[in-house]
This record gives sequence, structure tokens and C-alpha cells, in this order.
Amino acid sequence: MPFITKFSETSARGFGFTLSIQGLAIGSAYEGGFYAGQISTAGNGVADYNLVIAPKSSGQNNNKQWKTTNTTTSGTSSNIDGPANSSAMNNASHPAAEFCEGLSIGGFSDWYMPAKNELEVCYYNLKPTTTNNNTSSGTNTNAVPSRSSNYTTTVPGQTSATDFLASTGTERFDSESYWSSTQQAAAYAWFQYFSNGQQGYPSKTYGLRVRAVRRVAV
Repeated sequence: MPFITKFSETSARGFGFTLSIQGLAIGSAYEGGFYAGQISTAGNGVADYNLVIAPKSSGQNNNKQWKTTNTTTSGTSSNIDGPANSSAMNNASHPAAEFCEGLSIGGFSDWYMPAKNELEVCYYNLKPTTTNNNTSSGTNTNAVPSRSSNYTTTVPGQTSATDFLASTGTERFDSESYWSSTQQAAAYAWFQYFSNGQQGYPSKTYGLRVRAVRRVAV
């Protein structure tokens, strides 16, 4: 696996190679969890944060509602500001966010529920399966580099990070839907399906998986 120092991180597994930054490979242990890639909060392709995924055993819950009622939650509309979204619903009415906000893992207590485009970066770089992608999803201007088009059937491909492979990887994302912290409408919020990358918005009262992340400034 080649490494390129001081280069904006991207995963290009579909083309047979992976670029990384400062010798840190996608899926490596990092800052209390595992390195998932970079985001650009300005959406200009310039990375300002590294994303860290919480360990599965302590940072994932398999059945949490986004909200206990199908009503609007103010301050949760951002596609990239997971910390703000998550903080706005750190209460018992929002079980998924409350779970993430209450975590203390690896000496860090700034875990949160990822926004839609943060969660998508996790899928793109750590896709657990070999299933063809849903080609109606995938555009992400906050990814690094920015992606202006949807997935192809084969890009992204299955991750090469051993710990995140389907069936065998102990840190893998399940081939199921995970909540993001991004509200879509009064009764709905965005999810990411980790088998084929489909993005959608079910009722907030559904119980889905959630996995916490944190940010580290570049």
C-alpha cells in the first residue's frame, strides 16, 4: 500500500490503490478509535478534520430511535456539522444522539452522532461488503477530495482494512442502516445503508444502528 505524505487523503480502492496522509492508513487505530478519512467543512476540498470512528464494542448501539416522536428538532439540519446536530439533541427525546454524547472512550469524551456527509465518508472509505453500490447516492462535497457525482456500481469497493471487512472484521460496520444526525424533515432523518451505500430517510421513531465518531483538527 503506497503512502503519500502531505497529500489530501482519499481512498481509491475501486482503481486498485489507496492514498493516505502522513503514513496513516484508513482503518488504523487512531485517537481513541479508528481513522476513517478526512472532511472539508467548507466543502472546498481542503481538509480541516480527520474523522475517528469509535470502537464497535463501546461506540455502537444496534437499536436506537433518532427521536421518540416524529416532530421537528431545531439545529439538526446540517449535512456536515455533526457536533452541532448532536449537541442540539443531547436529551432523552433523542436516544441515538444521547447515546453518542454520553460516551467516554480512550480518554476522550467528545464523541458525537455523525452528520450525513460524515457518515458517508465512513461508508466510502470503510465499506464492509462486495455488494454493488446504489448509484442514486454518494455525492459528497464535504469529502476530501470532494465528490460531485454518485457512486458507480463498483466504486467505492470493499475496504482493504482487515478489521472492517464484512463477516470477519471485529470493527466492521454491519450491513445495515445507520442513523446520521441530519434531519431531513419534521418526521424523517437521514440514514446510510452500509451494504450498498443507499441513503434515505425513514421515520425518526424507527430503531436503527448508530455509531459515534469524533473529529481531530488537521
